[in-house]
Amino acid sequence: MFPNLLKGMKRLKRKKVNVVGVNGDASVTKEPNFGRKQKLTEIHQALISDPVDIETLKRAAATRGGLLTDEVRRKVWPKLLNINVYNLPHRPGRDVRDNHRDHNQVVLDVRRSMKRFPKGMPASERAVLQEQLVDVILEVLKRNPQLHYYQGYHDVAVSLLLVVGERMAIAMLDTLSNYHLRDFMDPTMDSTKHILNYLMPILEQVDAELYDFMMRAEVGTIFALSWLITWFGHVLSEFKHTLRLYDFFLSSHPLMPIYLAATIVLHREKEVKQTECDMAMVHHLLSRIPQDLPYELLISQARDLFARYPPSLLARRAALQSHKSLSISTFQAFQLSTLHQRPDSVLQRLTKAHGAATSGHGLGAALSRDRGQLWGKGNRMVKMAVWGLSATLGAAMLAVAQTAMEWGPDVLLQLF
Repeated sequence: MFPNLLKGMKRLKRKKVNVVGVNGDASVTKEPNFGRKQKLTEIHQALISDPVDIETLKRAAATRGGLLTDEVRRKVWPKLLNINVYNLPHRPGRDVRDNHRDHNQVVLDVRRSMKRFPKGMPASERAVLQEQLVDVILEVLKRNPQLHYYQGYHDVAVSLLLVVGERMAIAMLDTLSNYHLRDFMDPTMDSTKHILNYLMPILEQVDAELYDFMMRAEVGTIFALSWLITWFGHVLSEFKHTLRLYDFFLSSHPLMPIYLAATIVLHREKEVKQTECDMAMVHHLLSRIPQDLPYELLISQARDLFARYPPSLLARRAALQSHKSLSISTFQAFQLSTLHQRPDSVLQRLTKAHGAATSGHGLGAALSRDRGQLWGKGNRMVKMAVWGLSATLGAAMLAVAQTAMEWGPDVLLQLF
């Protein structure tokens, strides 16, 4: 199906076997650890570059392992969306819920979203986050009256909230709603159906036999609707897989979820062809997504498909009109807007120079103190020095890290 990619994977597997045979088990852990450290170093260097090296951050988010930790995501996700962490929206007031047309539906959807929160989370903490989730969604909709809520929007919002906190979630969801998710937020589903219509042309290009089978079954593309509009958040049981896909989608073209959907269908080609050629049977099979998918392989294949069959090519071959999609038509301008961002250390100095109270506006203040601490207390300050999570200490600590980079990458690698 993907001959070049599969050949490359076979070569990689052979290489790993040889390494184990010569050096024993120790080299198996050293190689990925070195790759992880190298990626963290590259991400850090990209973040402190002026302007920020967006292409490196996008590559890190898309390639194997993605952004690795939530700590890193809190630094990189805002840059991918051109968000100034020192100029975040204020927390919504009580009036955000007053007389809002979508209030009741949002509350119902959020109440039904219990499975989207980590297992074992205390009910009291989950209740607080659910209230925040309602406010985040309504605040974004209030800021953008042209946008229309859809069921599944809360799945995107909760994924952001659990990682970056309430105020950053508002900023990110606002940007995504006006760009990547824009087609799903029209008053009708016409634009959403238009995006779904890219799926079958991809299958036709890669596997004509599978395409013909699905056309005979008249299964359509509705089975992939929840995948698309929730960025797979609604259908995956493991939050770590959802976050890995969000890394990928945030760094990619708005149509990338459709390309990933195509790779999933292609991955299940044998299952599909062995199913009775009946609409109900095929829809039933495809709408239940396996939880043990090889996500890294599928992401790599989706990137390959996008390179070989870009949306413009599919639009010409399938008589699709890309100008009907606001997400597609505005993406190039959005990409350009991300290329001239200043690093956080500079943004902090500029904010102070303008007399802003940075302690109330930075990312560190936007996150609650008792959540998201993935690293132990023993080396917490070292990690903060690298990533500048504290808005108060960020500039000074970042200067230390920059000095370490000037001495040499090996010095910085020891911090991880």
